[in-house]
Amino acid sequence: MSDTAGNPFEDVSNPLDSVEDIFSGQDWHFDRPHADELSIHISGKQGHYRLVFLWHEEHSAMQFFCEYDLEVPQERREATGRTILSINEKLWLGHFDLPEGMPSPCFRHTSLFRGWTHTSGAEHVEDLVEIALAVCETYHSVFNMLSSSLYLDDKLLKLALTDSAGEA
Repeated sequence: MSDTAGNPFEDVSNPLDSVEDIFSGQDWHFDRPHADELSIHISGKQGHYRLVFLWHEEHSAMQFFCEYDLEVPQERREATGRTILSINEKLWLGHFDLPEGMPSPCFRHTSLFRGWTHTSGAEHVEDLVEIALAVCETYHSVFNMLSSSLYLDDKLLKLALTDSAGEA
């Protein structure tokens, strides 16, 4: 649309402002190195995570990732890749990734925010964080095995990926 008059998508608020408001309301400490990036370290039931939010104004999109506080050894990257493929087939929202040159797996998701205002994205962002943490907690033991187990083979990984009922 070349004519910006009456364009409802012209004034898009940066959803990181909403993220900052949410975290401030919880008295959580976060870093905001610049307007397009926000990060926070949090603890879950099974592990510690680094949440990073990146705003891309040109696309009115926010990329979000939740990174494990685990390091996968180089010799396990191939097994980790196969495991991630298996996990991603089950996910409805987002995906796991082990970026080249990075030692930690992460859950990633990108959302479009075109036309949203400062307050309209807050619930969406809360849902993203809640879902990401739940998914990361679900697969924490698998990634922990990949990062630290002395003995690991495909049968053991397959067993670790089996859905279970309840909690131990």
